[in-house]
Amino acid sequence: MKKNNNAQRIGQLSAIAAMMLAGSVHAADAFSSDSEWMTGDWGGERTKLIEQGIDIKMDYVGEVGGNLHGGYNDDKTARYADQFGLGVALDLQKLWGWDNTQAKVQFTNRNGYNISNDRVGDPRAGTLSSSQEVYGRGHMVRLTQLWIKHQFFDNKLDVKAGYFGEGEDFNTFPCDFQNLAFCGSQVGNWATNIWYNWPVSQAAIRVKYNINDELYAQIGAYNQNPSQLEHGNGFKLSGSGTKGTVLPVELVWSPNPNSLPGEYRVGYYKSTADADDVREDVNGFDAATTGDAYRTHSSKHGYWFVAQQQLTSHNGDKSRGLSIAANATFHDKDTNFIDNYQSVMFVYKGPFDARPKDDVGIGAARIHVNNDVKKNAELLNVANGVSDYDNPVFSPIRETEYNYEINYGFHVTNWLTVRPNLQYITHPGGVDEVDNALVAGLKIQSTF
Repeated sequence: MKKNNNAQRIGQLSAIAAMMLAGSVHAADAFSSDSEWMTGDWGGERTKLIEQGIDIKMDYVGEVGGNLHGGYNDDKTARYADQFGLGVALDLQKLWGWDNTQAKVQFTNRNGYNISNDRVGDPRAGTLSSSQEVYGRGHMVRLTQLWIKHQFFDNKLDVKAGYFGEGEDFNTFPCDFQNLAFCGSQVGNWATNIWYNWPVSQAAIRVKYNINDELYAQIGAYNQNPSQLEHGNGFKLSGSGTKGTVLPVELVWSPNPNSLPGEYRVGYYKSTADADDVREDVNGFDAATTGDAYRTHSSKHGYWFVAQQQLTSHNGDKSRGLSIAANATFHDKDTNFIDNYQSVMFVYKGPFDARPKDDVGIGAARIHVNNDVKKNAELLNVANGVSDYDNPVFSPIRETEYNYEINYGFHVTNWLTVRPNLQYITHPGGVDEVDNALVAGLKIQSTF
């Protein structure tokens, strides 16, 4: 890691903290371990704003990844990536008397570099997951959320519209691990080029109906516009470049067996945009052999399952105890690079009486490349007359990547969590020729 990059990141964080502190009447409130914000309550002004319906959101995530052993390039180094967030959540009932109405605006800024791209994985193939989940979608400021939502019929019906991502409401999952395979909405990680996770937003509408206290169903429509991924389009609100619409539907059940919380999600998505076949040409033959254009399909689809359940409490304290979580996604084999993914995680909150807010986690994930993608690469190598893996023209053969992570979250204060972790990646990128890799990580999560 370059020292000047470290200094720049630290300088940015310090500058933002200093600016926020400058507006604080009682500086002593800042950095209090009992405060939920690093900058404190601003002499009580922050609480007053929340009571009026204005909740200012400022946060930071920073992640270090260092290759300790193995991978494509075993020249040891470390990389740093981060994200700053600034936004405001509005209760419009408190502000303007609009019953059961909320709104939110959120900006994000990502920076840094990823250890996975060229050290863990072969640059020709990359890795399927990422050892630093916060990396990606460009070094730029983005409008990540701009939406309003309203509840009708005694809160039975909930409608949300504006600009936001699918993963906010569908296939949602927390992000306490550092490896991408255990963090956030997994459909967005594997549904190639259609489902854009945080921090990318799309024009969207989501309609949710609460069937009862434990069960709801929802459906959404999201503009599928690849141009919003391009650098400089972080604030693009026009529809130019639209290819189609992503239509997710989901059923969510939230039981509380033995008064312990659980959540179970099953869903399906369909993209109405054209999608290229991963192997066949326009005539149904192997495109790598014929050289003809790949066949076009009128849509692509997939489905998912998410389960989260707290299993135990700690001496009657339900804020502590063991939880299990599992994810699985399955995708269109004609058009999608990844055809299936599964993961399982265990997290124990409050493992020690002296550290009741800490947590320890362990997870394992399997990411499988579509067999037609593998066959297509084999045919490309034959067509190009190459068989030597070290030949720059060789297309690496990708099959299955496995990711493992163990971490410990130090709840340093109510506004700061530091999470050292170890990750082990088997067959990075799904490429057997790449050595298994051991990565040391450090994740910092702070609320300003």
